[in-house]
Amino acid sequence: MKIVVLVKDVPDTYGDRKLHLETGLADRDSVEMVMDEVCERSLEVALSYARKNAGTEVVVLSMTPSRATATVRKALAMGAASAVQVVDDALTGADLGLTAEVLAAALTRIGFDLVIAGNQSTDGSGGVIAAMIAELLDAPQLSSLSSVAISEGAVSGLRASDGASLQVSAELPAVISITEALPEARFPSFKDIMSAKKKPIETLSLEDLGVNAEDPEASRSIVIALSEKPPRAGGTKIVDVGDAGEQLADFLIQNQLT
Repeated sequence: MKIVVLVKDVPDTYGDRKLHLETGLADRDSVEMVMDEVCERSLEVALSYARKNAGTEVVVLSMTPSRATATVRKALAMGAASAVQVVDDALTGADLGLTAEVLAAALTRIGFDLVIAGNQSTDGSGGVIAAMIAELLDAPQLSSLSSVAISEGAVSGLRASDGASLQVSAELPAVISITEALPEARFPSFKDIMSAKKKPIETLSLEDLGVNAEDPEASRSIVIALSEKPPRAGGTKIVDVGDAGEQLADFLIQNQLT
């Protein structure tokens, strides 16, 4: 079985994240970049299965700048057999549609039995990439799984929803996305870190994948306006001199909070 795990390089959530006011893009040079935690958990799902099932190949796929090799190397140190990295200057600021198109093209080139992704990244928070990829690949998709069971020809899991839990399944090949309810990723040992340096990383461009980032017939989103978030204003203080209830009611009405 061939399992491909999507990994993403994101700004550390413990740092201050800002946007370039001219480009509308995240300022990725002023913060530390790390592998998204939900991607680490996705990789752990694949590696846990591979550890118990001989002949399973785990590949990581990432669409990142060339400087993000450290994130891919970490995935290899955790246990992935190889990595594919899509690097192209034309992908700077790529929207969800272009991102899904590129990843789907890469997956078609790589080949897969199962694709595992996080349900939502901590930077863009789109939460739709896995579904868009599945649509482009014409593959079944199970979204936001809080548990995963993989067999030779199928994948199943539990999806929590408002007021219910759904047990869902699909035949392979398939695409799934998981939530942070899945176990945390393992820590690579020093031996694993050293051996990761010898594992193969294939670098692909848009030309290799046959994708045109500026296709005039493709749907692309653009930023039409951008402004800096205003500083937080002080709250309204209500002093009770016998009319606190009336003041609170007036405040709620004025701010359309009723």
